[in-house]
Amino acid sequence: MPTPPRTHARELPGVRNLLLAEVDPPSLREAQTAAMNRRWEQAVEANPALFDGPTVVCAGVSWNDPETLRLAWYRATYRLFLLRQDPEHGLPVPSVFVSVAQPTDGGRLLVGRGASSTSHPGAWQLPGGTMEPTRTGVALDAECLRRHAARELVEEVGHVVASEDLELWTVTRGHHGSVGVHFRAPACPADALTEQYARLVAAETAQGRTPELDRIAFIRSPAELGELGGTCVNVLPVLAARHAVGMSR
Repeated sequence: MPTPPRTHARELPGVRNLLLAEVDPPSLREAQTAAMNRRWEQAVEANPALFDGPTVVCAGVSWNDPETLRLAWYRATYRLFLLRQDPEHGLPVPSVFVSVAQPTDGGRLLVGRGASSTSHPGAWQLPGGTMEPTRTGVALDAECLRRHAARELVEEVGHVVASEDLELWTVTRGHHGSVGVHFRAPACPADALTEQYARLVAAETAQGRTPELDRIAFIRSPAELGELGGTCVNVLPVLAARHAVGMSR
């Protein structure tokens, strides 16, 4: 059975609309900056492939009305996440990520296992990834998240879905307070998804790259996660349960 996640994720119920607002990043104390840079140097020494690229950090969430969630965010780079691990100078640093619930015609849900090179090696999850900010002066909005989710589905599974065909499914808060924005794609036959994923793996391998998901599977409920073995990201049981409820209606 997958190892239980350290912190349970929860849904933010009733979200129909998202409003994103950019805010100024927090000022780090000199000691925090030093701790962050020291940890980054250690991390790169252990894994030279790490890239300190731009990312989106959640500054807080609030409700504009019963169906509209306001998500405040700021720009940072990936090294800031390492302050989560510092007992003396730590910050929560909640990430903002997207994922895609890809159902099959038979009512199952596609899940993938993160490759060793990813941030969740060996963990089962939905296709998706951490958000990156738009260019300075360009607004980050719900459509940006939708397009990013569609790209992740192509890059990780090889399945193409137009971003406008992705519907906002649910929003979650999980480990470190990170916010997940989850979209649902139109159903597709499992055989077609398996074939598309196999073609993607072959193409990535031929170019000397490691696919982000080293395996895919299809489940109907959280109980079936136990048959996969390994671990899973903390939000997956919540999303698997939501899928199961939707299929039973």
